[in-house]
Amino acid sequence: MDIRVQENPFDLGQEASTFSSKTSASGAVVTFTGIVRDNARNSLDYMDIEHYPGMTESALRQIADDALTKWSLEDAMIIHRIGKMRAGEMIMMVATAARHRKDAFEAAEFLMDFLKSRAPFWKKEVSKDGSEWVDARDEDEAALTRWQK
Repeated sequence: MDIRVQENPFDLGQEASTFSSKTSASGAVVTFTGIVRDNARNSLDYMDIEHYPGMTESALRQIADDALTKWSLEDAMIIHRIGKMRAGEMIMMVATAARHRKDAFEAAEFLMDFLKSRAPFWKKEVSKDGSEWVDARDEDEAALTRWQK
């Protein structure tokens, strides 16, 4: 399992290749990459993401452990960036490997839902109009309920 919180950009192709090369028993590898999008007014200068070192990695490791158990994954990876990022930059990546595609897809969705709504990151959008903290959206919270079975 690979959990990283980092400022530097990552190479999606290299990360996916490295992750896949370690999965000899899996028939499916699923990757998802989140990208910073412009705000509703198309005026985003940058997004600034903050976290508490140690606490964040621990929370991500716990949710990845949960996914590994629930879906019998061979491996999982979470990369999440912090600091200042502009629209179009990669903000995060999730990868899962499982014997069957259903487990790999569901586990990846589970990890993404957690990252979007519960992971301890604080996001601030900065634009020419000022700055504002990004609140969790109701639909992101609602997405978590499907995993509470």
